[in-house]
Amino acid sequence: MEHFTPQDFEIYDMHAHIFPHKISEKATDSIGQFYDITMAYSIGETERLLEAEQQINTKRMLVCSVATTPKQVVSINDFIRGEADQHPEMIPFAALHGDFEDLAGEVDRVIAMGFKGIKLHADFQRTPIDSAGSYRIYEAIEGRLPVLMHMGDYRHDFSHPTMLAKVLRDFPKLKVLASHLGGFAAWDEAEAVLKSNENVRFDTSSAVCLMSPERAIRLIRHYGVENCMFGTDFPMWDPKAEAERLLSLGFTFEDYKKMFSENAKAFLDI
Repeated sequence: MEHFTPQDFEIYDMHAHIFPHKISEKATDSIGQFYDITMAYSIGETERLLEAEQQINTKRMLVCSVATTPKQVVSINDFIRGEADQHPEMIPFAALHGDFEDLAGEVDRVIAMGFKGIKLHADFQRTPIDSAGSYRIYEAIEGRLPVLMHMGDYRHDFSHPTMLAKVLRDFPKLKVLASHLGGFAAWDEAEAVLKSNENVRFDTSSAVCLMSPERAIRLIRHYGVENCMFGTDFPMWDPKAEAERLLSLGFTFEDYKKMFSENAKAFLDI
């Protein structure tokens, strides 16, 4: 098996979280408590992200945060846009919430501000991805912006893979980047009901590190290498360790080029 290093590739990290300095430590800690894990980085802010990504010379990184209440939407989007303005290597994804009153107006605003997509986390927002509120969001963004969607949990059914299959049927023009290879801790269900099509793709964050190499290879091949993208879920995991873990799976150089950057560019029309 040929050995590759992260430096052999142009790298796009398609899943990273950042928070304002004043809440970054508290927000990072709350994620660790939610998942009962030790976070790779104790402070999830821009400076730490950039330092971590420098280890593997990441060229671009998708940055986002989650609005757990409607009143957080505007301030989060203003923060993410401000950070991306200072750091052009960042690809900004906006926050939305199903109970936000003027969804159409906020979608218009973030498009005008240059956001490249929307981030939703049903388990944090406690809103099923097939709920009426979530459908309001899809109606507002379908055909306009892709959505990075947290998928799966062993404790909740807010983002079960069967729900995503339903969403994809109901919104045939909605572009989805399904996180965690389609089902954090629900990969058997994801493999059973999800497959790639022209509108759904998958990221490797919080997935490859939590399963056997054999299972990771099988799931990536199930979706198709051309439909999977590298992601770290910073600050949960370390970019260098995640890149090396993906590289240990033994795919070809051309496969890794796709997963590390080419698929991301195509998905985001970069």
